[in-house]
Amino acid sequence: MATASNTVRTGAVLPVDAARWAMWAFVIVNVVIVEALFISAGSGKNGVLTVAKFFGLHAALLLLFQLLLVARLPWLDGRIGMDRLTVWHRWVGFSLLWTVLTHATLVVLGYATLDDTSMGKTFVALSGVPASLLGMLAAAVLVVIATISTRPLRRRLPYEVWHGLHLLLYVALGLSFVHQLQETTTFTSSAFATAYWWMLWLFAFGALLTGRVVMPVWRNAYHRFRVAAVVPESDNVVSVYVTGRHLDKLPARAGQFCIWRFPGHHHWWLANPFSLSAAPGGQGLRLTAKAVGSGSAGLRHVPVGSRAFVEGPYGAFTSLHRSRPGVLLIAGGVGITPVRAMLEEQSAGDVVVLYRVRSEAEAVLLDEVRHLVALRGGRLHLLTGRTGEGGAPPFGAGSLHQLVPDITERDVYVCGPPAMTGAVLSGLRELQVPARQVHAERFGLA
Repeated sequence: MATASNTVRTGAVLPVDAARWAMWAFVIVNVVIVEALFISAGSGKNGVLTVAKFFGLHAALLLLFQLLLVARLPWLDGRIGMDRLTVWHRWVGFSLLWTVLTHATLVVLGYATLDDTSMGKTFVALSGVPASLLGMLAAAVLVVIATISTRPLRRRLPYEVWHGLHLLLYVALGLSFVHQLQETTTFTSSAFATAYWWMLWLFAFGALLTGRVVMPVWRNAYHRFRVAAVVPESDNVVSVYVTGRHLDKLPARAGQFCIWRFPGHHHWWLANPFSLSAAPGGQGLRLTAKAVGSGSAGLRHVPVGSRAFVEGPYGAFTSLHRSRPGVLLIAGGVGITPVRAMLEEQSAGDVVVLYRVRSEAEAVLLDEVRHLVALRGGRLHLLTGRTGEGGAPPFGAGSLHQLVPDITERDVYVCGPPAMTGAVLSGLRELQVPARQVHAERFGLA
């Protein structure tokens, strides 16, 4: 059984806060440097082109920041969580789009004013200049990515299609990089400016390649993950046990998830995010999944002994963020898997578990959860039935307070379907549970 430390950081700076401050400091420092370089480089050929240059420089900075948000750097991911980083990536992406379009519009307007001609003719003329054409193509790719990322289209596209089109971001990155090399004067205005710009690009590229390519490839070559067993838990739930070499060196924590590929069962590009359903103790990994799609439904047919490709671990849903001696773990349906892993790791403090299912027969891993809760001297409340069948809402403020009277004195971890998670978070806000004590994470691909 895992014996990971559960340090309670009462009164201390939480890791998530430290990571956010570090990111804000990084952003502010680089914005100040870019604006100082913009001022020191002097104005453009006219006022409009000067403003266009201002937006262009900040668009480049936003693009570099985008790379860091999706680089899956362990230090950031383990403290902030992939779900929050993905949300930030989305909003920075739309900010980048409007910044790029503003830059492009002002460039055309500036040159039209300079040449005393129409914007249409100026646009056609600029498209004949290779450096400008590269910038236009990069902007067009960003428009495509932003369009497919709007919620109505995103919901209609299969993940694999959306993800494949989203990879065009790297095409835009390459086009914009060459565009900057040929057009930018601010970052060639001094030796410091040139060194700074190249250092920033190398840092962003290096972070992306390390987090998305080098680290996953190295870990799989080093650990050589293989399927050790496939165990049906019920008619529609299965557990897959994965073993490998030197798993004691894998920096995984209970509550985290991995992105799993089983090349001998599915195409290599098909991946699924599943939480670890057992605390990683150095002997093996376990995922437990409910059949809700073709990927998870087919897991019971994965051949024992076949290779597994594992990315991760990812996520900030861990005891790293504990701030109170007592803890409340709330799970809905198959969301019990990371909670079950955390129970196995839990070694101190008062533990209460709320497990929401339609019926006891649908409660995944219930016997294991009961055993672990009893072992920790905790309390388990199995909440069955359908919402709206009468009585108070199971996760309303009144119900939560009745079940856990000292809820405001506990860390609260929530994992379940979006509707349930939303209801819990609403109830916690009504009860005025401090935000630093509430931990909820959406486990998914980014």
